[in-house]
Amino acid sequence: MRAMSNERLVAAYRDAKKNNHGEDWIRLLKIEIKKRGLKL
Repeated sequence: MRAMSNERLVAAYRDAKKNNHGEDWIRLLKIEIKKRGLKL
């Protein structure tokens, strides 16, 4: 995954869920968020 700040990563995840951007993309973002130890 390309470099993304923590804030942008969470924002991208929320946007993907809200706009239904595909389960694969949502899952990838969620995995990256968990790797970084962030909370949703």
